[in-house]
Amino acid sequence: MPLELMWKYVSSLGIVEALTFISFGSVCLFYGWRVFKILVTICFGLLGLTLGIWANDQLIGGNVIWLSLICTVFFAVLSIPFMRWGVTLLGAFSGGILTAGIWLGAGLPEQYFWAGGLVGFIAGGMMSFIVFKAAVILFTSLGGSTLTVVGILAILYSYILEGKGEQLEAFVFANQWFLPAMLLVPMGFGVFLQHRFSKTMQEWDT
Repeated sequence: MPLELMWKYVSSLGIVEALTFISFGSVCLFYGWRVFKILVTICFGLLGLTLGIWANDQLIGGNVIWLSLICTVFFAVLSIPFMRWGVTLLGAFSGGILTAGIWLGAGLPEQYFWAGGLVGFIAGGMMSFIVFKAAVILFTSLGGSTLTVVGILAILYSYILEGKGEQLEAFVFANQWFLPAMLLVPMGFGVFLQHRFSKTMQEWDT
């Protein structure tokens, strides 16, 4: 389930990783439109890394480091000439995550969250293909919001509450709307600010 998966990362982060998440997430949240090309390249590099690890485990069983590095570099380089398509794909995933979050926040059955996500994936992909600027702002705001919130919750869970993190965990799982709201509210704020900040930027072609 998505809440369990996200909380797994929250509870395992150290203080350095959490602060890094908050710092990098804040930049993405408010100024992602300035660095979106780098972010797209990083995202596709991570995709290549994931596929390389999977291919090694499932198909080869050899040297995971070299295979992962090759896949990482290949996907990162591939994203440069296909930047617009990469933004469209990331915008589609962002739309899917957004509507899945709304689905969970509304208290609908968690095991069917993929249905809400599918609607957003299709709508986000169509919107991203038509309105490039909106796609950039959408996926950078969502990514920045996710990193920032995960970092803040990790610090609260492991350091500020000092042994009472289980109470925060119980609250999150008892109130299904809390975590999606924690992601969507900063994301909406980031979309608003990025739209205002980016009005002076005339060139959006890749």
